[in-house]
Amino acid sequence: MKKTGAWLARYALEQLGIRYTFGIPGVQNTELYDELNNSETITPMLVTHEGGGAFMADGLSRLSDTVGTLAVVPAAGLTHAASGVGEAFLDGVPMLVICGGVRTDIPWKFQLHQMDLHKFMSGITKATYLIERHVDIVPTLFEAYRTATTGEPGPVFIELPANLQLFPEEVGDLPLWVPPALPAPADSSQIDAAVVLLKSAKHPGFFIGWGARDCLADVTALAEHVQAPVSTTLQGFSMFPASHPLHVGFGFGPAAVPAARNAFADCDVMLAIGTRFGEIATGSFGVTVPTRLIHIDINPQALNANYPAQVAIAGDARVVLPQLLAALRKTMPAQTENTALQGRIAADKVAYRESWYSHNSKGRVNPARFFDALRAANPPEAVTVVDDGNHTYLTAELMPILSAKSAIVPTDFNAMGYSVPAAIGAKLARPDMPVNCIVGDGCFRMTCMEIVTATQYRLGVVYYVFCDGELSQIAQVQQVPYNRKPCTVLAPVLLDGVARAVGAAYFRIDRDGELDQRIAAANAVAKTGQPVIVEVTIDYSKHTAFTDGAMKTNFQRFTLTQKARAVSRALLRKVTG
Repeated sequence: MKKTGAWLARYALEQLGIRYTFGIPGVQNTELYDELNNSETITPMLVTHEGGGAFMADGLSRLSDTVGTLAVVPAAGLTHAASGVGEAFLDGVPMLVICGGVRTDIPWKFQLHQMDLHKFMSGITKATYLIERHVDIVPTLFEAYRTATTGEPGPVFIELPANLQLFPEEVGDLPLWVPPALPAPADSSQIDAAVVLLKSAKHPGFFIGWGARDCLADVTALAEHVQAPVSTTLQGFSMFPASHPLHVGFGFGPAAVPAARNAFADCDVMLAIGTRFGEIATGSFGVTVPTRLIHIDINPQALNANYPAQVAIAGDARVVLPQLLAALRKTMPAQTENTALQGRIAADKVAYRESWYSHNSKGRVNPARFFDALRAANPPEAVTVVDDGNHTYLTAELMPILSAKSAIVPTDFNAMGYSVPAAIGAKLARPDMPVNCIVGDGCFRMTCMEIVTATQYRLGVVYYVFCDGELSQIAQVQQVPYNRKPCTVLAPVLLDGVARAVGAAYFRIDRDGELDQRIAAANAVAKTGQPVIVEVTIDYSKHTAFTDGAMKTNFQRFTLTQKARAVSRALLRKVTG
């Protein structure tokens, strides 16, 4: 049987259940795009910019059972996509990056787009593959997919030269895809050791990350069994519903909201699941982690990296947690409901929200009022896509996420501009659900033209653009020590003009009293398939708990001399202006 490489690639992607590819056709992948166009199960999506395509693939992967796939050209197409690939790499999100390659059947050097693609991609992918023969195309794509989706997930890179795509060769019988089985169970002695610690705990606490994204039932059962408060990482802030009485919020140290800080103040045994204890999750490493730590993560390198674990289990949470729950139930009766703990959590949440209600927003939109109105106007399963900036922490602290895997955010790579295209991927993953994007005005201008793609494919995403005219997260950090904001004050952009240019509807919210009506109007338009831009005149004058806590943590690490310099400079600039 003779087949072209492009046909073989399409066959392999269909076998793998790929439903969308993202990219822009070019001289080294036109044959692949022609084959994708023939597919009955794959839709090739034309994007505005390959970076946006990579963020779309990321959003799709996070919220669906398919893997986001890029189809790009080498050189500029690949370098444009690199930020989205890097975000997926550091956040543990599977992605296939299929790139056309220069022809390998001709002797000439310096072909168009020719560069060392594998050297470039090696630092932001789990593996790279160069396909040199037709017979290797299907097996290589199967192997690449297996690499992307097993262990800690992540992107993989595949170079498919143009001549292989173009010309047919004999390939013989084609293999069928066989999905990999779940990993082996954890060692029973490790499970037993974890049970011993949990049974001995007077004040247990759970810290839940992205690695627990498919384990809500087990996490809930474990937390209720031992009556442990549940905190999440930023990336995992939709892993446990805010409506549960044991939910305390994002983080648990000085940079966390009061409900989390207080609930974990006397934590003597911590169960951490699917978290690497990275910088953002720990508020710049400002947390105090108990010595009796049980740490479960699929990546062995995450164990004992920042905080030593008394019980460190390298394994998939989908396998380990049922083991742990079963063993715990055998040897420890379920604890009676800790109404005192749950009452304190509820009271702390109310008090924190009241502190936002009472803050004088001086005619601008109060963030807590905004998120109250947004939550009330959407079903529990509605998807929230967040970008990188001050609005990130406002959302994490003030937006109650009520359904597992219904909110996504760029975390460790922290790519600004992520959310506008990622929301398109989210809408493809959940076409029947409302998708709301929370994005700052600085992030929005980076990728707002990608809304053209949402318009083209009739994807009714609502983009709430928080406008204060600054890169506010950094501007807040600058203001205290420097009394100035170099390069964080933004030139104005007319968002109604952007909306007209990209084919979106436009609304503006200037004050709290407009929230309900404008959000309802935006939702009504989005249901028709038209994207919507909502300009929100947001008040950023009150800091989030995360901002204040992280700044204090970093300042406290300064030496006495460093502190004196920082304080004296800040005072001098305050006096002199």
